[in-house]
Amino acid sequence: MAKFQLVQVKVNWTAFLVVAHFTYLLVGATIFQILEREAESNNRNHFQLEKLNFLANYTCLDGPALENFVKVILYAWEKGVNPSGNSTNPSNWDFGSSFFFAGTVVTTIGYGNLSPSTMSGQVFCVFYALCGIPLNLAFLKQLGKCLTVHLGRLERGMVAVVPHQRAVEALAVSLFFLTGSLLFLVIPPLLFSYVEGWTFGEGFYFAFITLSTIGFGDYVVGTDPGKEYISLYRSLAGIWIIFGLAWIALILNMGSRIMENVVVLTHPGFKKQEEEEEEEVSSSKLEDVSKI
Repeated sequence: MAKFQLVQVKVNWTAFLVVAHFTYLLVGATIFQILEREAESNNRNHFQLEKLNFLANYTCLDGPALENFVKVILYAWEKGVNPSGNSTNPSNWDFGSSFFFAGTVVTTIGYGNLSPSTMSGQVFCVFYALCGIPLNLAFLKQLGKCLTVHLGRLERGMVAVVPHQRAVEALAVSLFFLTGSLLFLVIPPLLFSYVEGWTFGEGFYFAFITLSTIGFGDYVVGTDPGKEYISLYRSLAGIWIIFGLAWIALILNMGSRIMENVVVLTHPGFKKQEEEEEEEVSSSKLEDVSKI
């Protein structure tokens, strides 16, 4: 009977996760479609109108010639060459930009606005990522441990002043969240907005999309050909990404634990299921050791 209940709990938990996950995706897809479809249609109509006006003003060109030119522009953009400006545009592969690109590789952000175009560069990128991604994960894990240690020290120091464990834990986590938000999601977007000419909303959007490793590539720092950047600008942005990743990873981990605790409180059977699964894993490990 207990085994049947455990199987039923497992099925229910799996079904709950499947339904919740796909419902979340469906709701997100619907909202994105509502928010973005009209703007996309307006942009497409505007682009077609500009092409017609261009052909009307320059009668020496025909439609196919213009289409070929548009393909050249798209190809240049895909290869990381900004088609606006002229040949004096800053290089995408100076040291600062290369350092920034290396950071996007090992952190798996991958904006998509820049990638190796030579065979040797592509092969090196593969092996560089194979070794760099595990190294970056180990570094972020160790950095996360250090942050956790400092958070624990903060909690112990506050407990000595306010002898209420739960309240102190909540306050310490809140301070950790607010301080990190200020350092990684408030001040950097202000600087990016000032340097890049973005709004604060665009800078905040870029910061979160970057630190969450989503990396759409619609906003990338240091790519405007009309601006002169200091040589270390993109390198400093890469360092900000590394430390911001460690902070946001802890925040997301805390969020997942909160969701698990909410599920456990509302469905006590899930906690029992988890404990029994851990016991099964431990017993199987002991059996493997005994066989050796």
